[in-house]
Amino acid sequence: MAQLAASQIGAALAHIVALSNERRRADRIWSVSRDIMVVVDVEGRFVSVSPSWTRILGHAPEDVIGRHFSDFMHPDDVAPSNSALSRALSDQDLNNYENRFRAIDGTYHRIEWHTTLEHGQVYAYGRDVTDRRQVEAALNESEEQFRHLVQGVTDYAIYMLDLDGHVSSWNEGARRIKGYEPEEIMGQHFSQFYTEEDRANGEPVRALETARTEGRFLAEGWRVRKNGERFRASVVLDAIRDDEGRPIGFAKITRDVTEREISQRELEAAREALFQSQKMEAIGQLTGGVAHDFNNLLMAVMSSLDLLRKRLPDDPTLHRLLDNAKEGAQRGATLTQRMLAFARRQDLNLDCVDVVQLLSGMNDLVQRSIGPEWPISTRFPLKLPAVRADANQLEMALLNLIVNARDASPDGGPIVISATCEQVEKRSSRELAPGTYLRLAVKDSGTGMDAETLRRATEPFFTTKGVGKGTGLGLPMVHGMAKQLGGTFELQSAVRKGTSAILWLPIVGVEPVKVAPELPQVVPQAECRLKILVADDDALVLMNTVALLEDLGHDVVEAYSGRDALARFKEHQDIDLVITDQAMPNMTGTELIAAIDQVRAGMPAIIASGYGDDINLQGRDVERLGKPFDQAQLARAISRVMDR
Repeated sequence: MAQLAASQIGAALAHIVALSNERRRADRIWSVSRDIMVVVDVEGRFVSVSPSWTRILGHAPEDVIGRHFSDFMHPDDVAPSNSALSRALSDQDLNNYENRFRAIDGTYHRIEWHTTLEHGQVYAYGRDVTDRRQVEAALNESEEQFRHLVQGVTDYAIYMLDLDGHVSSWNEGARRIKGYEPEEIMGQHFSQFYTEEDRANGEPVRALETARTEGRFLAEGWRVRKNGERFRASVVLDAIRDDEGRPIGFAKITRDVTEREISQRELEAAREALFQSQKMEAIGQLTGGVAHDFNNLLMAVMSSLDLLRKRLPDDPTLHRLLDNAKEGAQRGATLTQRMLAFARRQDLNLDCVDVVQLLSGMNDLVQRSIGPEWPISTRFPLKLPAVRADANQLEMALLNLIVNARDASPDGGPIVISATCEQVEKRSSRELAPGTYLRLAVKDSGTGMDAETLRRATEPFFTTKGVGKGTGLGLPMVHGMAKQLGGTFELQSAVRKGTSAILWLPIVGVEPVKVAPELPQVVPQAECRLKILVADDDALVLMNTVALLEDLGHDVVEAYSGRDALARFKEHQDIDLVITDQAMPNMTGTELIAAIDQVRAGMPAIIASGYGDDINLQGRDVERLGKPFDQAQLARAISRVMDR
């Protein structure tokens, strides 16, 4: 019995010790815990609060114990907290319940509570989650702002794909660029944005696989809108991974760069056009200089042949050889005229030309020349305005284009000449100034030209006709003439689809003049003997010009430069006429005439030049004579200027 009592006493003592230890442990936890611990009675009054209450909220325990929790709570949280207290008193555990308590400084702290019921009182353990909730709120706000930002972007299609490539989000830019509403495209596979060719080649699969393995896929290519229209797209496809690095989907950004593509092409075309223009300008300068010098040589040859003819005995063989030489010189003169035309430096006699009348006058002759296998037809409106052109040069240009059309159609075929009036509102890619133009086209149905041939077609001496069948100056001549007139020339062609050669000529608002027939080449006799001052820096040309004038019965004073001519003029008071070259060093022909006018105003003058755009007379009445000229042309020029 005594042993049993001793055992019970020992157990009781052990229990007391255990309770004492547990109480001390609880007291230590109560004292040092960073979380708030409170005890609330059934009415909601604080029975006890841990030191963390004061550390977190600032209220002293004596100011809290005995007061209702609502005295320290945010008004909006009182009712939900009363409901929570009722549930706690019914022995229901509440986890992660939150409310807001006011700190001593007036701010509110958000406390997350866990409650238990013991001995009719509620024990609550609270953790201050204010900072965490603020971070979460800021993060949620940031995510919301980002969502609105992405959704509001209209210049980029931004959307998400799942791991299999199905659309899982859709922004406004995607709707605008691709044309699909969100409800139409969500859940659909992104491959439907690709062209049929790209889908057949496996491009969508390759894009996903590249993004999955390498993290990103970059590309630029053609994509398809909902309406079937193609557009040029710059694409970025990024793999999206979770915090542990596992792939969860893809982010896709698409930018419509169609306009950039078009602008790039236009820029490249403009660069190519500028390069071509600069090249042609350089070739033109070279060609014009060569033609000018060649004209002087031909001038010496042709004038010498004219004088030689008068002195030859009546021998048919000698005259035949002379005629051959004259024919060769004339061909050379034609070539130089075409070279000068390409360089836009030929001498043009501008008039208002009726194109319909011009073509009517040459149609029968041209048709007989090219043969019946190439029937020529015209398509003109009932009335066409006149154009500002040199009738003879325009006729030569049209003849050249018709012959080219025939040569491009070796098996025969129709040649159609059409004309329309076109209004150019602003400076176009054809480099036409704003205005009204006659668009004159010569079209064939022949072999056509490939891109490289078309690009080089207007270069001088370029020809596809074979050795001895073309000089390569026909189209350059047409091009240069059109440019010199203030228009332009263009070619449209494709292999096996024929060629259209198109002249753009400026329209004038007056009635056209009738094309006068060409005068016969007869040397008029001098009505009186003149004393003529001749100036030319080329000794051969000067010598032959003097010989032609003396053969006509005139007295001649020679000068080898502009300054020499001015000095000779001052020495001879009885000079009746001045004939001068234009392109002379130090003093040009026009400068010489201006200087002579200072000595004796109104002196009759003739400027001889192969150029058509370098003589600025400023209203001065001066006769112009194109090089090379023969004795008949020289005599008629003298007659005209002396009659005036």
